[in-house]
Amino acid sequence: MQNKGFIRIFSIALGLVCLFYLSFSVVTVRYSKKAKEFAKGDNELYYKYMDSVAGQKVWLGYTLKECREKEISLGLDLKGGMNVILGISVPDVLVSLSEYNQTDIFTKAMDNAKKRKTGDFLNNFQEEFEKIDQNARLSTIFSTIGLKEKIQLSSTNKQVIEVLRAEIKSAIDNSFNVLRSRIDRFGVVQPNIQQIGGNDGRILVELPGIKEPERVRKLLQGSANLEFWETYDASELSNILEQINSALRDINVVATADSTTTADVAKTPEVAQNQEVVKTDSLKDVLKQSMDSATNVQADEKAQQQAVKNNPLFAILGRSSMGPQLGAVATKDTAKIMEYFNMPQVKRLLPRNLKLQWTVKPVSPANDVDHNDRYGLIALKISNREGIAPLSGDVITDARQDFDQITNESKVSMRMNSEGASTWARLTKANINKSIAISLDNYVYSSPTVRGEIAGGNSEISGHFTPEEAKDLANVLKSGKMPAPARIIQEDVVGPSLGQEAISKGMISFVLAFFLVLLYMIFYYGLVPGIIADIALLGNIFFMMGILASFQATLTLPGIAGIVLTLGMAVDANVLIYERIREEIEGGKNLKKAIEAGFSNALSAIIDGQLTTLLTGIILFILGTGPVKGFATTLIIGITTSLFSSIFFSRLMFEYLISKDKDWKIPFTTGLTKNWFRNFNIDFIKIRKIGYGLSITLVTVCILSLAFRGLKPGIDFSGGRTYVVRFEQPIDAENVRNTLEDVFPNSQLSVITMGDANQVRISTNYSENDGSENANDKVELMLYSGLKPFLNTKITQDMFVHRYTVNNGAYQLSDTDDKSALGIQSSSSVGPTIAGDMKTKAIWAVIISLIGIFLYVLLRFRNYAFSVGGVVALAHDALFTIGCYSLFYSIMPFSLEIDQSFVAAILTIIGYSINDTVVIFDRVRENQALYPKRDIADIMNLSLNQTLSRTFSTTFTVVLTLLAMFILGGEVIRGFIFAMLAGVVAGMLSTVFVASPLAYDILKKESKSTKKKK
Repeated sequence: MQNKGFIRIFSIALGLVCLFYLSFSVVTVRYSKKAKEFAKGDNELYYKYMDSVAGQKVWLGYTLKECREKEISLGLDLKGGMNVILGISVPDVLVSLSEYNQTDIFTKAMDNAKKRKTGDFLNNFQEEFEKIDQNARLSTIFSTIGLKEKIQLSSTNKQVIEVLRAEIKSAIDNSFNVLRSRIDRFGVVQPNIQQIGGNDGRILVELPGIKEPERVRKLLQGSANLEFWETYDASELSNILEQINSALRDINVVATADSTTTADVAKTPEVAQNQEVVKTDSLKDVLKQSMDSATNVQADEKAQQQAVKNNPLFAILGRSSMGPQLGAVATKDTAKIMEYFNMPQVKRLLPRNLKLQWTVKPVSPANDVDHNDRYGLIALKISNREGIAPLSGDVITDARQDFDQITNESKVSMRMNSEGASTWARLTKANINKSIAISLDNYVYSSPTVRGEIAGGNSEISGHFTPEEAKDLANVLKSGKMPAPARIIQEDVVGPSLGQEAISKGMISFVLAFFLVLLYMIFYYGLVPGIIADIALLGNIFFMMGILASFQATLTLPGIAGIVLTLGMAVDANVLIYERIREEIEGGKNLKKAIEAGFSNALSAIIDGQLTTLLTGIILFILGTGPVKGFATTLIIGITTSLFSSIFFSRLMFEYLISKDKDWKIPFTTGLTKNWFRNFNIDFIKIRKIGYGLSITLVTVCILSLAFRGLKPGIDFSGGRTYVVRFEQPIDAENVRNTLEDVFPNSQLSVITMGDANQVRISTNYSENDGSENANDKVELMLYSGLKPFLNTKITQDMFVHRYTVNNGAYQLSDTDDKSALGIQSSSSVGPTIAGDMKTKAIWAVIISLIGIFLYVLLRFRNYAFSVGGVVALAHDALFTIGCYSLFYSIMPFSLEIDQSFVAAILTIIGYSINDTVVIFDRVRENQALYPKRDIADIMNLSLNQTLSRTFSTTFTVVLTLLAMFILGGEVIRGFIFAMLAGVVAGMLSTVFVASPLAYDILKKESKSTKKKK
């Protein structure tokens, strides 16, 4: 092997990089374990502990927060939480931009464009508008007050559409910024929010650990208001703050005195509230004591406690005499400050026109004492009886990020309409040398000081912004409130208990599958080759996980399935190499020469086979979403690392052994397997018509089943809602379905047992078109009412929806990750629009993968006979697998619905099947070069017989891993694994009885045609 030194250095470097990134996961697991021990099942205490140490440097100079950003995070299906796809309605934005135009031509064009389910909505709208009247001009609709500077009456329809497209993009960007700000403030650990689908207005939100989905729905689906407020100067309120500090000190003295009296003394509501303050302080003490701290840190804690006792307000808020900021408060103490200001004794001291809001970003970074960012508390002044801001964001016509000519700092320039300009002039004139706060979503983005009256509606905002922050603020100002509310079009909620089950079952199936593969390699090829292959597989897993960590990937259950499947397929490269080495040894070469020739001869087949599978993985990654993309990510990385491990890593180990002991005798077989698949001479070409007949029969049965029975679409493709519900006792799915039929009239309803006998999955398309905020709440209420006959009378709707536990006959809400939690374990909803998109993407994914594989095989083998044979075999495998779903969906005790995971299975089958086929075609090409005068039938038979051992070993290991996952992997992926098993078996048979014989028939016909021409 050339460049062995480089390979060694690269292997060591890659290993160190993987070790570096994996180390962060080890650190975060250790701290998570500490937090769980401290919290003892209380999630609020768990998060408080994690927040309290987030700013500490815990590993290689990185803080715990930074470590958590670099770890391999678990997907919602493993951890529990909420996955939401929000849609910003482009038609609603367009209506808003027209200032709710009611002309017949506009409303008719909008209605017609909405009926067209495909294509770009703006283009569809323009076409429908011009169909109604070819001479009609869009400028008459959109030259509004807000857009008059961008759209004139003379603007062409094309120019108007370009402006509208930019405005819609700006509106979507603003919605994204608003949602991101809300989520950052929601307190979720490791949230993920990203725009998907370009200008389609779709935003993906992933919130791990969420237990209040209805609160999240309200948070995400509301419209935001941009407001401009007058402010108090901190010096104006300094005396009042002193009075509040004294009042709080007196309250704490009373609370302390009361805490020494007997518990039977009656408490007033005010005293009870004050005692709650003491509890909170003691919690802070416990948190601090739980950390590993030096003596000087403990002394600081005592000093802090004494300071809080003497000055309850100022010890936390600090003092400020500049601008409208009353103080800066650590993240962990913001709730405490608001609790203080909401006390009746404190409210009496505050001006009636005072309104308090926090800054949207920290005013000072975390320090070495409490490791917490600090947010400013801004004093707003209410200047009218209605209690609303004097100026709102709907007057902004344009805003852009700019740079200060002198300081070169980023700033925001904005322009208002005439009404806004007039109000802005009055507002700035009345507040010279004072601050005006710009607030969005009840958080202050900026509070610039007014230096003079600003006339004309043009002004600037500066505030030490980064270019990105200035751009985001410009988007916020330009769009004001969301022109159209975000609506949930797809939702998945997974309970933590179900996630824990998925982890346990996924890991058990992974360990068992890995162990079986390791044993098989030793059993079939002998101790030394088997151990080397096993070390390569272990290295493959290590490299794969390290690369996943470096990409900060999220590991899902389908992702684990991808790892396990990659493990099975990774064996194929080792099998190919070992089979070639064994052939070279049997041909009389010594071990060193046989190893060199084996690796060299197997290289072409390995690369061709793995690249075709890689191609399907890339297509899955591009067109898939959520779990499918997670599966594709692990598949792509796994294929890449398996190529490296089998080709280079294994080679280095063999060469090391040979260099240490030149007398090694390694037969690459065992006493039990040395005669397996030896001296086979099956005439596959002769019996090809039997294979054709069997394949045609199977495919015909599948087609007939598809025609008459059809498929059972999952909510991914039909739209609707799905709930996994766990009961106290075993439940009969048919009884549940009969009971719920009256609850969900005129809708599809499916109830199946899922896993244990006390757990069912309920699917319905009831209210699938309802995009209102309370649609989910309504369906959950109907579900609870319908299932009451199966529930204990003590179970409330809140318990049923948010999960509950039963302890010694007592029913209570579950506030832990207890695996015994009952009620709704997970829920999913998919709107019909996104379901239609998924269908389209699924069809295109299959078509593109078939075309891509056809072209790749044609490029590699230079003859369309191989491409046709391979693609027909793939179509056969796909049809067979789809037909199995059609035949058995009402028979099998697990779900066989058509969803995204099923599409992933079909594409993976296509990749796997062509891998098998390409290996045989590669041997055919090699034998054609070795025996150019032999008949093509002899070459085809020879190639098929030579590769039988490899076909068996690869298929056996893949089936072995799939069976382990099918039996132990849990219900969530059982349908997916069933499809894979059916496809793998079909792929093996089609390679031998369809692809190769069909390529032979085409080559034979081609040969006869050539002879006739001669």
